[in-house]
Amino acid sequence: MAIKRGNKIKSKKSSKSSWKSKVKFWSIRIIGGFFIFTFLWVIALRFTNPPITYLMLKRGFEWKAAGKGFKLEREWLDYEDMSDNLKRAAIAGEDAHFMTHSGFDTEAIKDAISRNKDGGALRGGSTISQQVAKNVFLWPTRSWLRKGLETYFTVLIEIFWSKKRILEVYLNVIEMGQGIYGAEAASQYYFHKSGKSLTKKEAGLIIAILPNPRQWDARRPSNYVNRRANSIVRYMNYYSIPE
Repeated sequence: MAIKRGNKIKSKKSSKSSWKSKVKFWSIRIIGGFFIFTFLWVIALRFTNPPITYLMLKRGFEWKAAGKGFKLEREWLDYEDMSDNLKRAAIAGEDAHFMTHSGFDTEAIKDAISRNKDGGALRGGSTISQQVAKNVFLWPTRSWLRKGLETYFTVLIEIFWSKKRILEVYLNVIEMGQGIYGAEAASQYYFHKSGKSLTKKEAGLIIAILPNPRQWDARRPSNYVNRRANSIVRYMNYYSIPE
């Protein structure tokens, strides 16, 4: 009886050890696979343009569910063809330290935390790099998981992409109106012209609506949007852009 009991104990220990080994083996494979996949994904999009994003599909189906059809207007515009006014407006209006930070603007983050703590209107401290990470690789719903992944992808694109590529992708995928994505589609929709030839004020108005592009309109700006656009135009020439 003692021998049998001893064999049973050994069998249980062996089974438990085997189970732990399997968990460890598959955990390493899954984590390793995640890193390999995300690295390759980010590197691939350094050279190829993102075909579509989760947000574009989500908004399109929301539009369709409202009985308005599936709306998705987008046309890629290469960085070299974009108006420099738009590039400068984006940096002036969305991320003043874009050219010098490594993906995160610590001062903007501290300011956002302070304002939110004081009960003011909720504001984020997201840089252009963080917005690209969120829009291209993730989903819009706020959660700690998404924020963590956003940080991870921001680090990756800052490592593997140039500032020029980050700004190019940003200005081609960002939501700029109801079903409108990217500079070219926005320029055609609001001003009936290409994003190649936007004036300073037109570029300022497009960037000015980005905090709420589905509610604000660059063609018929509210007083607030107009003031914001004028402020962007005023400071545009103080910012350098990637060459």
